[in-house]
Formats: sequence, C-alpha cells, structure tokens
Amino acid sequence: MATAANLPPAVAEEPALGAERAAARPRNRKRKNSEAVGRTSLPLTVLMWVIAALYAIPLLWFLLSSFKPGSELFSYPLSLIPREWTFQGFVDAWERVDFAQYFLNTATVAIVTTVLTVFFSACTGYALAKYNNKGTRLFFVCVLATTMLPTEVILNPTFTVIRDLGLYNSLAGIIVPSVITATGVFMFRQFFLTVPDDLLHSARIDGASELAIFFRIMLPLSRPILFTLAIFSFQWRWNDYIWPLIVLNDPKWYTLQVALRSIVGAENIDWPVLLGASVISLLPLVLVFFVFQKYVLNADVSAGLKD
Repeated sequence: MATAANLPPAVAEEPALGAERAAARPRNRKRKNSEAVGRTSLPLTVLMWVIAALYAIPLLWFLLSSFKPGSELFSYPLSLIPREWTFQGFVDAWERVDFAQYFLNTATVAIVTTVLTVFFSACTGYALAKYNNKGTRLFFVCVLATTMLPTEVILNPTFTVIRDLGLYNSLAGIIVPSVITATGVFMFRQFFLTVPDDLLHSARIDGASELAIFFRIMLPLSRPILFTLAIFSFQWRWNDYIWPLIVLNDPKWYTLQVALRSIVGAENIDWPVLLGASVISLLPLVLVFFVFQKYVLNADVSAGLKD
C-alpha cells in the first residue's frame, strides 16, 4: 500500500494545496461580500448626508441669524455667517419681555406634566400587560381609539371640563388634561409584554407584594421606555401652543410659546428679539435630549433571570 513518503512530491502536495484552497474560499467570499456591501452602502451614505444637510442648513441659518443685528438680517446679499456678531437680541429678549417668568411657567408645566405622565402611563401599561381580562382589553381598545381623534375635536369638551373644575387661567388647567397619553400607555404596555411572567412569579414566591414588584422590578427594567417617554413628553409640553393659548388669559401665566407669539406685532416684528427668544427656548430641549439619550437604548429585559 502506497504511503505519502512513497508518493511523488507533486502528488503528495495535492492534498495540502486542496486544503489551502478550501480555507481560502470563505475568506474570498467574505471579501467579496464586504466589497459588495461597501459599494451598496456608499450611495446610501451620501444620500443620508444630503438629507441631513437639507435639514441642517435652515436650522444653522436660524441659529446664526440670532447673532446678527437687525440691520443685517435683510441686507442684500444675504450671508450665512454674521458680519457683525452681537448678543443684544438675547439680552433684549430676557429683559424686555419678562422672559424669566415665562421660562419658569413653561418649565413648571413641562416638568410636572412629564413626571405625572411617565408615572401614570407606567402604571396603566403594567396593568394592561400583566392583568389580562376582558375589562382591561376593552379599556386598552378605548385608549387606542383616542389616537384616532384629532386634537381639535376634543378641545371644546376638554375646555368645558377644565372651566367647570375651576382650573381656567391656571397652570393646573394645562397640566391636568395632558397627564395621560395614549402613546405613553401603549409604549409601556408593549414593553411590559416582553418581560417574562416567570420573573413576576419568582418575585411573588419570594414574598414580594404587587407594589414591590412594580417599583423594584418592572420600573427599573423599563428605564429605556421611561426616559424615551420623558423626552417626548417634555418636548410636547414645552412646545405646546394651542392649549395654553385657550386656557390662559392672564399674561403672568403665559408659557414661552404664547409669549413668543405676543412678540409678533400687528404691523412690525422685532426680529432680533424674536430670534433670540426662540433660541433660548430651544436650549432646555437640547439639554434634556443629550442628558437622557444614553439611557434610551440600554434595555436589558433578562437582567433578573438565570440561564
């Protein structure tokens, strides 16, 4: 029987060459796939940068225009970069329009409403996800049905209820109708449905009460949804214009959006003041987003389970 030692060198090298070719095939295939993906992703990347630029240029123009004096805003030819940098618009916006009071009113409404919205939405979503019966299912359908109604349709009945409760022309009249949102309830319900029921059963076996399960297990697990809803809720309440305009009558209770509208006169507009006030009103939204965005995607539903 012939062995590798008795075979000619060319014949003995054939198995080794075959093994090298077999090992090289996956590498060549991976290289070709990566090159194909690179060729496909390059046009998409360029397209995404173009779309981002289309959104960023108006925002950049708005921000840089707030540093221009009034005489330069409409001078021809228009320029993106200010020729003369000035902060007078920000100073006038803060001092001339009682901006500090409007800022405090808006911050109060946004913070209180956000805290209440997150808490009550989490409670409602947990009940709808983990206590299944016909009543909860019907209630969830009714909650979802409210998303089919435009906001303008429910303004009249909501205003009637707020007026009869004695909350007209007060910050409470803005906060109370905004506490429960169908979006928040839906977000928490869908997240809690992904949490295994075994985790709850184990906690009950260990003697944990329902409140302890909710506050010590479910809420910490839902932190990504909690912060996501907090960002959305804060943004909604901070930018709300229609409802505060209807409910508030006394200028001392005005929120920022209503106050910004009051800067626009019937015949003329003080553009430096309006631009400066608008930029200042954006700062809290940007700050909240950058502070809480790192928590949004840190979901770990299986944190309390063993393999």
